[in-house]
Amino acid sequence: MALRFRRSVKLAPGIRMNLSGSGVSWSLGPRGASIGIGKRGTFLNTGIPGTGLYARQSLTSASSRPTGRAAPPAETVNVKLSVTVEDDGSITFTDAGGSPVSGYLVDQAQKQQGEAIRAMIQDACDRINQRVEAVAELHLDTPSPSTRVMLEASPFTRPQPTPPAKVQLGFIAKLIPSKVRKVDEINNRAMDNHDMDMDRWTEDKHAHDAAERARLALFTSSQQGDPVAMEEFFSKVLEDIVWPRETLVSFEVLDEGSGLAFDVDLPEVEDMPNKTATVPQRGYKLTIKELGSVKVQKLYAQHVHSIAFRLLGEAFAMLPTVQQVVLSGYSQRPDPATGHAKDDYLLSVRILRDQWEKINFQQLGLVDVVASLDQFELRRTMLKSGAFKAIEPFRPGDRVGQDNTFENS
Repeated sequence: MALRFRRSVKLAPGIRMNLSGSGVSWSLGPRGASIGIGKRGTFLNTGIPGTGLYARQSLTSASSRPTGRAAPPAETVNVKLSVTVEDDGSITFTDAGGSPVSGYLVDQAQKQQGEAIRAMIQDACDRINQRVEAVAELHLDTPSPSTRVMLEASPFTRPQPTPPAKVQLGFIAKLIPSKVRKVDEINNRAMDNHDMDMDRWTEDKHAHDAAERARLALFTSSQQGDPVAMEEFFSKVLEDIVWPRETLVSFEVLDEGSGLAFDVDLPEVEDMPNKTATVPQRGYKLTIKELGSVKVQKLYAQHVHSIAFRLLGEAFAMLPTVQQVVLSGYSQRPDPATGHAKDDYLLSVRILRDQWEKINFQQLGLVDVVASLDQFELRRTMLKSGAFKAIEPFRPGDRVGQDNTFENS
């Protein structure tokens, strides 16, 4: 089951300016009309697109305009600028055609819309840093095993079709048979259409209600320990989790609903974000800092344990009959003997429900997610740098404390 989360690149909104001989001013308004705010005052520019017709009307009161001889209004040209903040920290100003604009326009944009531009830069900075936080903090949303899972039927929200209003004839028109027949035809056709709409509405409502009954029945069976229902319900639970990186999760319900085993295809260390960002107090810049290889490796170790913790927690919280969970995670790494990629298991853990319940789920921010698995039956060989060595995983059906041996393959 592939669970994918895609991030979107922040694209800044367009900025429109008026260029004239008296400087630069910003304009607001729909196509064909804009309000220009410049050194000479406030003007309403109106026009009909495609006709060449154009009018310019001053909105500044006479008392607010400087006295003396007024200078003739300068010709106004609309220019649209787009500001884009890239992941590498570069900030570009382009025109409507995507071409870079002059330094003069950049300078004017920064002077007149500096606060908005800085807000876009800060937003880009936050998004870059959130990529790092997201992979390390997936476990913070782990539900408590004491969570009482509730499910209610969703109502059918589409309103019932309203019967059409009948076309009425006046007193004189009622005496004309042709008009009576025509109005009857209109009313009958409208009622036939309404009947068809009602049939479709009724059919859709019945289908919705049946689907909701089936969903509630599935949920009830999953909470009572039906293995088939547990697997179907838990699949939907996992699909609803936002995963910061592609994570492939396979699981199986064991021992008539009392056990569950995970086999997790973990992301690769190369998939980890390797940049953080800061915004200097002055200027219009985004400073990007590359994370060193050791920091990236430690971030990867944090992510791997965060995935494991979240999956374990979801299993114990959403499936109340589960008393033991076995979770093993592997990654594709090159085989030194052949150069081909092979699956290496990086960690494997077996946990009983009563052991898991000892964690303080009200204070997950204080939990060291890497160290938290040490209190359970854990197989993991991890260096101080965060690098993993391959291990042999637990067998899914083995009980906690049960000894088992493996032959090296």
